[in-house]
Amino acid sequence: MVREVNTNEVIRYRRNLLIPGFGEQGQERLGRTRVAVVGLGGLGSPVSLSLAAAGVGTLGLFDSDAVELSNLQRQVLHDTTRLGMRKADSAAAALKALNPEVAIHVHVVRVTAENARALLAPYDAVVEATDNFESKFLLNDVCLDLRKPLATAGILALSGHAMFVVPGCSPCLRCVSPDIPRGVPTTAEQGVLGAVPGILGSVEALEIIRWAAGLWDGRADGQGLLHSVDGRTMRLATLRVPRRKDCRCAALWSNE
Repeated sequence: MVREVNTNEVIRYRRNLLIPGFGEQGQERLGRTRVAVVGLGGLGSPVSLSLAAAGVGTLGLFDSDAVELSNLQRQVLHDTTRLGMRKADSAAAALKALNPEVAIHVHVVRVTAENARALLAPYDAVVEATDNFESKFLLNDVCLDLRKPLATAGILALSGHAMFVVPGCSPCLRCVSPDIPRGVPTTAEQGVLGAVPGILGSVEALEIIRWAAGLWDGRADGQGLLHSVDGRTMRLATLRVPRRKDCRCAALWSNE
């Protein structure tokens, strides 16, 4: 059933509707899509803002932390007036002010191996915006099990990377790194410039929007794309990622 777009929505999304290949059909598809954003910090901020502004139908906001002063250097979803507030509640307030048409579901909870499947099952796609590899790989594996697209990214200091995983159509995070990396410095140790998650989070949001609007296509050779940013030299690069035939995602490929 096609949802009727009202006059206010036509005005709000006019710039979306003018895009060749996007138009009303893409906007309607986006408006029916339910997206879970896990992590509402440096990456989750631009992701959530971009998805809400674009008109995604439902956003599930997952975070159990509270807003701290040191967050505000990069976590632009929050502000000084909401210090001490739960990030999920702070994010909901900001996104509702930006676009009241978007349905917001607040989850003040940490996503774990025990609850991830139940929490993410109601959503059509997942954005991984966490700050540790254990959570990134957990969400990768759960999305494979649930057959849900996953936008994932990582940031540190002046660099970062992003990847979009569509089970059965693209390589997954374990095709890049079969095992969880150990001993990698964190942003708490080496810092991160706020513009870096701004770039990578926007890439995650764009991947979700493209997929939801029907503009995403898997590559004929089955390869994926890893986008990277080196802010020290201002180099942007995209690397092709081959799928590993011994990866846990291999069983999902229709031609295997």
